[in-house]
Amino acid sequence: MPFSSLASPLDVELRPDKPALLCVDPPDDPPKWAAEHREALRAQVTEHGALVVRGLGLREPDQVGAVFGHLAGELMTEQEAFAPRETHRPGVYASTPWPANQPMCMHHELSYRLQAPGLMLFACLTAPEQGGATAVADAEEVLRALPGGLVERFEREGWILTRTYNDEIGASLTESFGTADHAEIERYCRANAIDFTWQPDGTLRTEQRRNAVVRHPLTGRRCWFNQIAFLNEWTLAPEVREYLVDVYGADGLPFNTRHGDGSPIGEDVVQLINGTYEAHTRREPWLRGDLLLVDNIRTAHSREAFTGDRQVLVGMGAPVRPAEDCPALEASER
Repeated sequence: MPFSSLASPLDVELRPDKPALLCVDPPDDPPKWAAEHREALRAQVTEHGALVVRGLGLREPDQVGAVFGHLAGELMTEQEAFAPRETHRPGVYASTPWPANQPMCMHHELSYRLQAPGLMLFACLTAPEQGGATAVADAEEVLRALPGGLVERFEREGWILTRTYNDEIGASLTESFGTADHAEIERYCRANAIDFTWQPDGTLRTEQRRNAVVRHPLTGRRCWFNQIAFLNEWTLAPEVREYLVDVYGADGLPFNTRHGDGSPIGEDVVQLINGTYEAHTRREPWLRGDLLLVDNIRTAHSREAFTGDRQVLVGMGAPVRPAEDCPALEASER
């Protein structure tokens, strides 16, 4: 059955340069409404990649958690986080802390994990004065727009994420792995195709090769799915990059990405990827009470700079293993 026929019961507005929008009359019981419309909403997300639901009047974390749970089923516990998050209740997190005056560029959440969320859920409890949209970009369109040679190389080799854990920048060992026990961390790394080295000072350095292009588990269509640009040193603000290189050295940055053969990714490549994302970005300003559903494989998301207070809660669900049958991953395991 076509996805559009599954999605037809809801009156969704499609707009150029904006995500699909569904305006609803405020329900007396938003979690119950979400449960009743789960299949239609999920079909719309598959159809369009992202959907803003306006009118639910979401106001507090427990209510948001109930809505998230009805829509996603069991919510995922974040592992391998690159930055710590505040947990409001199991599976419901504050958005990643990031300076308000700096945008967080496009990425697919946890695309460096073997098991990534297939569905991202966002709820706005406090809308910023200006900016701060959680913008989206279609990964199929981005893949078609990127130069063929660049795509072919990343599709053939994959990409490598390197991380060096410390107590100052990014998530700690406990925040990322759920434990500080070295044996448990090593078991996790081995089970998840992550190479690891304990440094003389006791810090952990990891390296993992992942796919850059995957097939969507429902549509079968190819998607640009990675965090090549987002976690690369050249995406950082120049003053932040200079500070981190000065403190930790070029090979000791908290996180960085490389080509699948281990060679550095140039600033020009990172700018090209980010520029392509920007050319395909769709944005809708947050209003208090909004819900945003994002197909994490089909659609990248970002967070734009803002002023004023901003409180957006995040949930992750519908876990998938997009790296399965991945030539780049298979090569790393040989």
